[in-house]
Amino acid sequence: MHHFIRASDMRPTPAFPTEATGYRRFSLSDRDCGAVHSGWGLCELDANGRVNQHLQSFEKSFYVLEGNPVLILGNRAWRLEPGACGLIPVGMTQAWLGPESGTAKWIDMNTPVPKGVNFADDTYFLGPPPDNFVEPLDIRDPTSRHLFRMADDDIKVDSLRTGLRKDAPKVSASMATALLVYSGISLKMLVDERLDAALHTMFMVEYEPNGNVHPHDHPLEEAYFIVDGEVEAWADNDKYQMQPGDFLWAGVGCTHAFHNRSDATVRWLETQSPQPPVRHAYRFARDWEYFAEQLQNKRVADAPPRKKTA
Repeated sequence: MHHFIRASDMRPTPAFPTEATGYRRFSLSDRDCGAVHSGWGLCELDANGRVNQHLQSFEKSFYVLEGNPVLILGNRAWRLEPGACGLIPVGMTQAWLGPESGTAKWIDMNTPVPKGVNFADDTYFLGPPPDNFVEPLDIRDPTSRHLFRMADDDIKVDSLRTGLRKDAPKVSASMATALLVYSGISLKMLVDERLDAALHTMFMVEYEPNGNVHPHDHPLEEAYFIVDGEVEAWADNDKYQMQPGDFLWAGVGCTHAFHNRSDATVRWLETQSPQPPVRHAYRFARDWEYFAEQLQNKRVADAPPRKKTA
C-alpha cells in the first residue's frame, strides 16, 4: 500500500480557524490513505499570523522549508530559518508566530496518526501565544535540546573531510551527528533519540547521479518529500518520476525502490515510523529471490535420475 501526491495538487486550507489566523495546512498522509504512524502535512503561516498555544497527544517533528516562523516551545521562543527542524514531544506546549514578512512553510510529521481533520481531535488549546522573548536558534546551545538545523553542506562529503573549528556555528562532531555515506547515497539524521524522539525518525537523504537502492520493504512506514532534484521511484510496481515538492508514503510491506538517473544530485526529506527495530528493518527482494533460486537449484540437483524407458 502506498500514496503519492504531486506538488501541483497540494493546496493548504485554513486549519484551526477559531484558534489560529493566517495558518493553513494540507494533509499529505493520514488515515484516509491507510497510514497508521505517518501523519504528514504541508503547513503555511503568513506574516503576523499565529497558532495559539496548545499541546497534543502525539509526537511531532517539523522541518522548515521557507521563511522565518517563530516556534514557542515550552517557555522559550525561537526564530527559525530554512533547514531548522526539531521534535515536539507528546504533551509539550507549543505555539507558532508568523514571519515578519511573507509566508513561512514547513513540513510536520505526527505519530501515531492523529484523529480528526488536521488532527483537531487530538489537539488541546490553552489560549493565546505567551509573550516570550524571541531568540535566534543556536544549535550549539545544549538547552535547545529538541531543535536542530541542517546547513546545505552538512550532507556534502567533501565539506566534512576536515575537523570543525572550536568556534564553528555547528554542533560538536560525533557519531550521533555523523553523515552516513554508502553506494552513492548520503544520509543526515535530523530527528531521533538524540532530540528525545521515541516514536519516529526524520532524516535528509541525497543520491548522487546513478545512485540507487534495490527493491525492498520494511516492518514500518516511510514517507518522502522531494526537496531538490528528480528521482525515479517505484512503489507496489507503480513508477513515479518524483520532482521537487512531490510526496510519497509507503506502508508496511510496500516494496519500493529509487534510482537517480539524472546527472545531478537529488535530495529528499524522509521519515520512518515507528523507529526501526535493531534487526530486520530492511527486507531486500533480491536476497530472497536469490535464496529461492538456490533452493530450486538444490531441488533439481537432488532429484533422483529419471528411469529410461524402452
